[in-house]
Amino acid sequence: MADTITTGDYIKHHLTNMTFGQRADGSWGLAHSTEEASQMGFWAIHVDTMFWSIFLGGLFVLIFHRAARSATAGVPGGLQNFVEWVIDFINENVRGSFSAKNDIVAPMALTIFIWVFLMNLMDLVPVDLIPLAVGWLGALLFDVDPHHVYWKVVPTTDPNATFGMSIGVFLLIIYYSIKNKGMGGFIGELTGMPFEAKNPLMKVIFFPVNLLLEGVNLIAKPLSLSLRLFGNLYAGEMIFILIALMYSGGVILGVFGGALQFVWAVFHILVITLQAFIFMVLTIVYLDMAHQEHH
Repeated sequence: MADTITTGDYIKHHLTNMTFGQRADGSWGLAHSTEEASQMGFWAIHVDTMFWSIFLGGLFVLIFHRAARSATAGVPGGLQNFVEWVIDFINENVRGSFSAKNDIVAPMALTIFIWVFLMNLMDLVPVDLIPLAVGWLGALLFDVDPHHVYWKVVPTTDPNATFGMSIGVFLLIIYYSIKNKGMGGFIGELTGMPFEAKNPLMKVIFFPVNLLLEGVNLIAKPLSLSLRLFGNLYAGEMIFILIALMYSGGVILGVFGGALQFVWAVFHILVITLQAFIFMVLTIVYLDMAHQEHH
């Protein structure tokens, strides 16, 4: 692919999602250029992000369901050992970071960690392997230029996916804040801190200041969750793409690129695991804060 298009086109192609939406002429279909994809607006769907996120979520459920069905009280197999280790790891983190009682937190933490990890893990698939196969398939089935068939395999390099998850966490924060503190307590928390006063006049003066500061703090939670995950995985994917360009520069650059790709892939294993862990831990901490009452 790098031999038939420019470097800029190659990078742009790998960073563009397969987008389904309404075209400028009013018809609906897949975008055949980055410009057409950007014109589809808010209601456009990133088909590749939806496919891989749902597929990997289903894979997670399938693996853990199989482990649960085959679990034994005797000598456990490899899969059961792994699943039990993961569950113990999640439970330890929940017990250490969540002081209230809520039966949904541990299963949600497990889901977040494994699901985000699997989506991040797709970053280790060679950058040309699946997109090239999808391009050839598109050319074979629909007689289109493979260079106009876009397919990203890492859902967490799409801000729509990371924001979708973080907004879900944000809604749970709001829900449990109101449920545990009441609407009055939730509003009082937003307007009564960090500047507190017993004088009614000073309370009125501090009201907009506190609302601004606490409002920014509240909104920063989903933003930090989504942008941290997106930024780290997007940067990692970009480095893999830049390394892949070295293969078209001759034998020496190709060998050096292969060694560099291996080193970066080994290091990236830590990155993808750490980002899944951070997303999970921050979710637990934010929900713990939503369960705490401030007097």
